[in-house]
Amino acid sequence: MNLRLHDTATRTTREFEPRREGMATIYLCGATVQGVPHVGHVRSGLNFDVLRRWLQYKGFEVRLIRNVTDIDDKILAKAAEAGRPWWEWAATHERAFEWAYDQLGCLPPSALPRATGHIPQMIELIQRLIDKGHAYAADGDVYFSVESFADQYGKLSGQRLEEVQQGESLGGGKRDPRDFTLWKGAKPGEPSWATPWGNGRPGWHLECSAMATYYLGGEFDIHGGGLDLVFPHHENELAQSNAAGDGFARYWLHNAWVTMSGEKMSKSLGNTLSIPEVLKRARAAELRYYLVTPHYRSMIEFSDGGLTEAAATYQRIESFLRRVVQRTGSVAPGEVTAEFAAAMDDDLATPQAVAAVHNAVREGNAALDSGADETARETAAAVRSMMDVLGLDPLSEQWADDSGAEAAASRALRALVEDLLEQRQQARKAKDFATADQLRERLQNCGIAVEDTPDGPTWTLKDR
Repeated sequence: MNLRLHDTATRTTREFEPRREGMATIYLCGATVQGVPHVGHVRSGLNFDVLRRWLQYKGFEVRLIRNVTDIDDKILAKAAEAGRPWWEWAATHERAFEWAYDQLGCLPPSALPRATGHIPQMIELIQRLIDKGHAYAADGDVYFSVESFADQYGKLSGQRLEEVQQGESLGGGKRDPRDFTLWKGAKPGEPSWATPWGNGRPGWHLECSAMATYYLGGEFDIHGGGLDLVFPHHENELAQSNAAGDGFARYWLHNAWVTMSGEKMSKSLGNTLSIPEVLKRARAAELRYYLVTPHYRSMIEFSDGGLTEAAATYQRIESFLRRVVQRTGSVAPGEVTAEFAAAMDDDLATPQAVAAVHNAVREGNAALDSGADETARETAAAVRSMMDVLGLDPLSEQWADDSGAEAAASRALRALVEDLLEQRQQARKAKDFATADQLRERLQNCGIAVEDTPDGPTWTLKDR
């Protein structure tokens, strides 16, 4: 099966046909760096990291651009409130986002452009729109005329023209409340750049169109982002880019939200969970597993119980792979199973893909228990590859080679525990249940709880 993706613009799941054979180009709306990242912020980066990894597994060269919005009303307001320069506030939180992406195993983007570094490209795009009659300058601002593009505006989001509300004021020289701002005239105390229409700073929608086309060309394959960006952000990107004469994105993919108590996780609602705080309660790989296992178009209702369950499930996969390595030596990644490939090709159906992983783990554990070590090795090789597509291979450098004294102690503990668990499994296989019980009791006396599951034994540290 060829890869099929759900395209927001056509509202259909259709076969992925890249603009250039063997190459996939992706633009992902990145962070507006106004504060510390929470689990809702990073979901998009994780989902599109999985897409990128699957495309690479299928042999594509992937160019993924993830931008940084480093100039914005919210950034200016929060920096002023904190009494810090806007650029320092933005840079501080950009580093926080990149740390979070790195901690959660996201591959670095092909480029990470900042809005403030692409003012010339934005000025050029504005001029093209003015020349074509789709934009106008008024009192230092520049606006896109929605009416001038009425026959195509709304095709991404399904908005009816008479119902469009941009969330912007009608002030200044705006001719129509449906028009949106391309360039904001300078205000006292705000940063500004010189343009033919006066000093000022860019509008949010303009930034992404200029950066996407600069790095990927006037037409590229996939534009991604969160569901909340469909309107007005992505609708306006599409309108201004098409109006300027660019084909822009061939596919539009949108991931759903992370919610708490049924509401979208956002700073304004006060229901955020920062990445540093969550990583005190779960390892980074376990948090990634929790966030990438659901389908990217499904909502995630965040809970500590769900995170704990995901962590235990991930540990079963981890335990199987380490059992195989301990029994047979190092295992190189192999080929994914047909079941896994079919799931990933069906609009990145990660729930079914993860089910395929667990099916393989059960088969591999059964092979180990029956003494079929070579079968277990082959299964482990497939599991490694499938988990690598998800960015979660427990034996990869990302997750297996943490540094520091605490990590070293954790690795030593894991090795000792898993050696005892392997001895217990061998005793059970030989029907030496007295020895098996003694080993379990020995672990329990050390504060280690053992659970026997269909995927093999798992262990956790008991609360004292």
